[in-house]
Amino acid sequence: MQLSLTEPVRDPAATADTDRRSEATPSVGGLTDRGLAWLLLLGGAVGLTASFVLAVEKYALLVDPSYVPTCSLNPVLSCGSIMASTQAAAFGFPNPLLGVAGFSVVATVGAAALSGARLAPWFWAGLQLGVTGGVLFVHWLIFNSLYRIGALCPYCMVVWAVTIPLFWYVSLRNIGLVAGRLPRRLSTVVLAAQRFHGAALTAWFLIIAMAIVEAFWLYWSTLLA
Repeated sequence: MQLSLTEPVRDPAATADTDRRSEATPSVGGLTDRGLAWLLLLGGAVGLTASFVLAVEKYALLVDPSYVPTCSLNPVLSCGSIMASTQAAAFGFPNPLLGVAGFSVVATVGAAALSGARLAPWFWAGLQLGVTGGVLFVHWLIFNSLYRIGALCPYCMVVWAVTIPLFWYVSLRNIGLVAGRLPRRLSTVVLAAQRFHGAALTAWFLIIAMAIVEAFWLYWSTLLA
C-alpha cells in the first residue's frame, strides 16, 4: 500500500467557481460568510478608531481639567459631561480602553476570516461572549447617558452603532448553526429573525432614536421654536 504526498490536481476554473458560490451563498446568519467577515473588519476598525479618540480625549482631560473635548458641541452633545461621570470608568479605568482592546480583536477576526482562515467553534463561542458582553454594556451606557447623566457623546454613539450589528449578526450566525436542535417554536423565531434580520436591526435603532428624542425633547423643542 502506497501513500501519496501530493494533492490531486484540481481544475483552477472549477475551484474559482466553487469559491464564488461559497461567497454568494447566504450563511445561517442572514449575511454571506464574506459579508460577516467584512462587517467584523470594518465594524471593528470603526469602533477601534472611536474608542482610541475617546481615550486620547480622556487623557487630555486628565492632564488639563479645563480642556474642552472636541466632541462637546452643546448642552446635549457633551463628551465632557460623560467623561466626568462615574459611569465613564465602570471598572475602575476609562471605558474606552475596553473598546480599544475589544474592537482590535473583532477587526483581527474579520481580517482572518477574509483571508480564508477557518475559525474553530470554541473561537466563535468566545467571540459570542465578547459581543454579548459588549452589547449589554452599551445598553447600560445608553440608559445612563439618557436618564442619569443627561448628555450624549458623539464618539460613544459611534461605538453603540457598530456594537449592535456586530452582536446581532454574530448571534444569528452562531444560533443558526444549532437552530435545528432547538424546540420548534424557538426555531421558528430564529428563522424569522434570520429572514427579517435587516428590518429587526432597523427597528432596534429606531427604538434607541426615539428614546433619545424623548429624553432630550425639551432641548430639541427649543431649537425648533
